[in-house]
Amino acid sequence: MEYLIIFFGLMVFLFAIGVPIAISIGLTCLAVLVIRDGFTAIPAELFALQMLRGLNNFPILAIPFFIFAAGLMNVGTVAVRIFDFANALVGSIRGGLGHVNVLASMMFSGMSSTAVADVAGLGQLELKAMRERGYPRSFAVGITGASAVISPMIPPSIALVVYGWQSGTSVAAMFLAGLVPGLMVGLSFMITSFILSFWLPMPLSPRPAARELARLFGRALPPLLTPGIIVGGIWTGMFTPTEAGAIACVYAMFLGAVVYRELNWKLLLGVLSNTVRFSSIILFIIGIATFYGWLLVRLRIPQELALLMTGLEVGNTTIMLAIVLFFLAVGCFMSVVEAILIFTPIFMLTIQALGIDPVYFGVLMVLTLSCGVITPPFGNVLFVLTEITGLPFEKVALAVVPFLLPIFAVIVLMVFFPQIATFLPSLAR
Repeated sequence: MEYLIIFFGLMVFLFAIGVPIAISIGLTCLAVLVIRDGFTAIPAELFALQMLRGLNNFPILAIPFFIFAAGLMNVGTVAVRIFDFANALVGSIRGGLGHVNVLASMMFSGMSSTAVADVAGLGQLELKAMRERGYPRSFAVGITGASAVISPMIPPSIALVVYGWQSGTSVAAMFLAGLVPGLMVGLSFMITSFILSFWLPMPLSPRPAARELARLFGRALPPLLTPGIIVGGIWTGMFTPTEAGAIACVYAMFLGAVVYRELNWKLLLGVLSNTVRFSSIILFIIGIATFYGWLLVRLRIPQELALLMTGLEVGNTTIMLAIVLFFLAVGCFMSVVEAILIFTPIFMLTIQALGIDPVYFGVLMVLTLSCGVITPPFGNVLFVLTEITGLPFEKVALAVVPFLLPIFAVIVLMVFFPQIATFLPSLAR
């Protein structure tokens, strides 16, 4: 286990001094190899071959597809259409735009695929509407940031794709497993908004007539079909998750260019540029993390950890609670995708030895790590909200804190009731 100390100690040290995540992982691997075999014993091509092995994988192709589709959906009036329909649907219920904020984020999650894209694409619209209606700024910022946590749980989710590939688990099963926990998180936020409405001023929207509601539904229906097409096609076996990403791209281009006529060549090139930049970052990290995982297995660290964990005289529930606490701490300092790439190879043998369903473990892992996007010091969503609102980082972080409690409640329920995540995948088998 001495190599485990080097693996984590050196990597954490490099993080602390500001070295980028991919470089930190690579330097850690190099240091372990040098300590173990000596510098001259390391084949020069080893890094490149292992990185290429990690990227030469069909499911990984889904990542740039979903990023491109999300970028296309962020262009034009898609966010406005979804927000208007959500407002008509639940804006007249006590809790008002708090419910609208959450419901709109749940709908938009099926197109944005990441929490940051959700806040950047829909957050400004939500904050503007709540400010104009006289909602407390802290509540508006808190609910907007917290609702973004739903995005990694609702298909298409880059985090679920990466976990499925890294663990050898079906990506289709991961997509189905994330639906119920994602909806539960959204419902918990809406319950929180309802309770807070007894103490905070939350003006309600007028209840629209049935004809107006139908009109707004018609305007929002085309983009809302995107997650249905993805999940439905995968569930029925019509196409794979990677093929679903390609179909989502074609559908998003069709909506933007033909149906809404909002997509032009300039916007398309901008979306392509952002897709290439974002995808290259993720794929480079995946390549480096593949070598990291290979080295972990070579040094038998996952096997030794599995023996240690299975030797403990405690139940699986206690072990899962301990792992959840660990992931909550990790999420404060590392992005969801990075943490999945690093820790999945370490824990996979352990959960298999304990008889824990890897699909359930993956969903719980993604949800727990997703809390990190709204927690200091490195919460990406907090930085986006700081830029959008102009508020100090500290105030944004404090505004989000009350909404961490509903997420923790869902996590605890999942620890005690794994069926929350495994129910839908079991129906598709």
